[in-house]
Amino acid sequence: MKNRVMRRREFLKQVPLAAAGAAAFPSIVKASVLGRNGAVPPSDRIVMAGVGFGMQGPGNMRNFLQKNEVQWIAVCDLDDEHLNAARDTVNKRYDNKDCAVYKDFRELFARGDLDAVSLAIPDHWHAILSITALQSGLDVFGEKPLTHSLREGRALCNAVKRYGRVWQTGSWQRSTDNFYRACELVRNRRIGKILGVEVGLPQGHYDFAGTFGQETIEQPPPGLDFDFWLGPAPAQPYCKARVHMNWRWNMDFGGGQLVDWIGHHLDIAHWGLGFDTTGPVEISGRGEFPTTGIYNSPTRYWVDALYADGTPIVIAGGYPEIQSGTKWIGELGWVWVDRGAFESQPAHLVNEIIGPNEIKLYRSRDHFQNFLDCVRSRALPIAPCETAQRSASVGHLGVIAIETGRKIRWDPATESILNDPAAERLLSRSYRKPWQVPA
Repeated sequence: MKNRVMRRREFLKQVPLAAAGAAAFPSIVKASVLGRNGAVPPSDRIVMAGVGFGMQGPGNMRNFLQKNEVQWIAVCDLDDEHLNAARDTVNKRYDNKDCAVYKDFRELFARGDLDAVSLAIPDHWHAILSITALQSGLDVFGEKPLTHSLREGRALCNAVKRYGRVWQTGSWQRSTDNFYRACELVRNRRIGKILGVEVGLPQGHYDFAGTFGQETIEQPPPGLDFDFWLGPAPAQPYCKARVHMNWRWNMDFGGGQLVDWIGHHLDIAHWGLGFDTTGPVEISGRGEFPTTGIYNSPTRYWVDALYADGTPIVIAGGYPEIQSGTKWIGELGWVWVDRGAFESQPAHLVNEIIGPNEIKLYRSRDHFQNFLDCVRSRALPIAPCETAQRSASVGHLGVIAIETGRKIRWDPATESILNDPAAERLLSRSYRKPWQVPA
């Protein structure tokens, strides 16, 4: 970014240690803070903050707080209850009351003393907050799915490159041993040529917040800035069932189970096939939808995706013949992996060792540490933006195919729908004024 102010850590590395300490910290620093990460020089500490503490945010923050190189200094949320709980978690970790709180992410990003930010916000906010953070010179750990629309995802990936920042998507399955080993077996053709892939995702709607049926229109609670929460989404009245965790079942804010999980099991399917920089050429689908209430994402769905090399992938939720997780079916057998599960046919494949001259995939044993390591090294993390874009694209295209009832022909090189202008328009979304995706 032209004329960008020198980053805090870059500055600290260029000044003597004594001066660095004076520049980075107040004149009095509690011994409890230095005792926890005092072994890490100020120039190597990664100063972080977080936005969004309704569901994934607290867990992500706790993972970062365990890292000695992290100094977490601020939290941001539009709900006072979430905000205060997050602040208290940080203060307990450092045994002080120094954690700053923000309602407006723009004020947080403008601090000037942050290195990185963790974002766990509703999908309809992903692109705006993420690109604003990148423009502010921050590295970002952002939750899946990458964005709320396919065009937003491309804008985000372009911004990562333009501003030279590190982006890690919360597709943490890539940092676990069973998914890694399964993908290496498939990439090294232990089951021969792949004939097809089955990706089983959840069905229905989960009541994460305990608010199902609470659709009575009422005034928002005083501690929640609901208009700000809506942001770029269409204006609509407040009810408890509309916000906090269960927002994902309304297509104005999320994408239902299909888009919510596409960044996990379909992401793993792509990894095993070597499809991290491409996508299908044809996609079709069908879905079943609620007939009452405010939720309008499919509860049961079936998507067929065909890739340029002839590989078909089925993505389904609510069909018992499609097992949860990712299953690659080859000429010589199959490999199946899910959370806590890893099986193959022939059975001995799960114990096979990949040789020194075979394909070795990127290895990460800790998704959060991998991000921090890349913040320091400026290397590409295990779940970069482009990879997340290609995984999320299949979910977005599946939704378009279901909504239109037509087979979508897709050019993954140009990321455009062929010969269907009406479907092409669904690749992007409109935004409620004054919000827009930063240019």
